Amino acid sequence: MLQDDLPTATVDAVAALLQTARRILFITGAGMSADSGLPTYRGIGGLYERKDTDEGFPIEVALSGRMLQSRPEVCWKYIAQIGAACVGAQHNRGHEILASFEREIPGTWVLTQNVDGFHRDAGSRQVIEIHGNARSILCTRCSHRDNVSDYHALPLPPMCPTCGHVLRPEVVLFGEFLPPDATEAYERETRAGFDLVVSIGTTSVFPYIAAPVIEAHEQGIPTVEINPGDSEVSRFVDHRLRSRAAVALQALWQRFAAARA
Repeated sequence: MLQDDLPTATVDAVAALLQTARRILFITGAGMSADSGLPTYRGIGGLYERKDTDEGFPIEVALSGRMLQSRPEVCWKYIAQIGAACVGAQHNRGHEILASFEREIPGTWVLTQNVDGFHRDAGSRQVIEIHGNARSILCTRCSHRDNVSDYHALPLPPMCPTCGHVLRPEVVLFGEFLPPDATEAYERETRAGFDLVVSIGTTSVFPYIAAPVIEAHEQGIPTVEINPGDSEVSRFVDHRLRSRAAVALQALWQRFAAARA
């Protein structure tokens, strides 16, 4: 057995798949950044495990595009909570390992729901940020745009210094469309196909996050899940590592690197 009681046979089997793969899709969720100190949202110990917010709204309503329009102070209250959890955090060893896989296997892509920017910080370049990036804020009315690293300095809700309208983070709120550039990249790369799909730290509740795993399973393409809990795709994967992301990825990288030495 390895770190966190990882089963040796499973680690060896997944490492062997990584050795032969030429196009790999890593799908990452909040569990990927949990080792950076960021909370997950729906997973074990999630930020929003309780049913409703202080105002009595489901979190999906509070963090929606409609709420931003009608009651921006409520929406920004919970945007700021997420931002506060990111203060002082940085990418972790798991992010670095995915960047290393990209350097070793050029056909490696990361599809992430995370808006923290850690994959790019760690060196990954082929990243699809399907929910945007929270470091960028923009005006809901004019072309004003800015970068922020700490939401603590912002009044809630923050207002545009140019036109006075509400600012928003460049992320996908509930009920909004996915960003066109990310959607185009997602569709292009999934059409090209992958010969290994690895889901990491996500409950996979969104259809576009579950779809690559389910489609790979139906086509006989190897699938892996790294997650301490169960998810919407757990029953579809060939191999499961019930572990924190960084721990499992470190074990896989050690096996992978040793085989290439």
